[in-house]
Amino acid sequence: MNIDIGFWLSMAVLVGVLLWGADKLFRLRERGNQVIKETVEFSNSLLPVFILVLLIRSFVVEPFTIPSGSMIPTLEVNDFILVSKFSYGLRLPVTNTKILSIGEPKRGDVMVFRYPVDPRQNFIKRVIGLPGDVVEQRQGRLYVNGQVVEQRLISERQKGAIREKQFLENTGQQWHYVRQDLQPSVFGAWHQRSEDGVWEVPEGHYFMVGDNRDNSSDSRYWGPVPESHIVGKAMGIWMHWEPIFSLPRFHRNWAIDKVDDTLLTETQK
Repeated sequence: MNIDIGFWLSMAVLVGVLLWGADKLFRLRERGNQVIKETVEFSNSLLPVFILVLLIRSFVVEPFTIPSGSMIPTLEVNDFILVSKFSYGLRLPVTNTKILSIGEPKRGDVMVFRYPVDPRQNFIKRVIGLPGDVVEQRQGRLYVNGQVVEQRLISERQKGAIREKQFLENTGQQWHYVRQDLQPSVFGAWHQRSEDGVWEVPEGHYFMVGDNRDNSSDSRYWGPVPESHIVGKAMGIWMHWEPIFSLPRFHRNWAIDKVDDTLLTETQK
């Protein structure tokens, strides 16, 4: 996700507005040659479309594609999702400056944000720690302010040298799926692949963790995300499309954090 579509869309609108203004002031279509006339007419015809798309992407909803497996099993590679741009406040395009505060991220939200190490990239993870929280990972389990994040085991299987476990997890807002990969030590015991640690979340920051706990580059490795890097809240999946010759699939539409009630009942026993 290195291409900043918002930037180039803003530039297209700016160029279009400048051409429109120049045409009004200097009557380019009347005085210019055929190339200038056609250029101005073409730009004027596209300008309303560019403005509408820019407004929708900046203030309403923006589409994203999932490029990695860090949010498996919640989100799969090649899922196409929609992200609400107003859930956490309205922000200007390009600069990402907040101009209107509407809401704040909640623990358990799936959020898109600019990668702190390289803000040109957009990442998607789950909000685990809020400003002022203390997040700890101990033997693969997450703790927030000393309280363990509730988990219920739903499946376990062997995949080569890795033992894969899937859980239902509740961060306080709702249940969602997470995955953990265990690998054998030299003594035969199983242990998680990610390292344990304790992290304090500064004010104005959020601690983000992937649902694919042992296969995720997240705040456990590069630190919390500043509020200024927030892009929006993931609303739902609208399509899944594998590359090349496959057809799009819609079997998981709007499936973010949709948990089978039967599993909740069975794991409660």
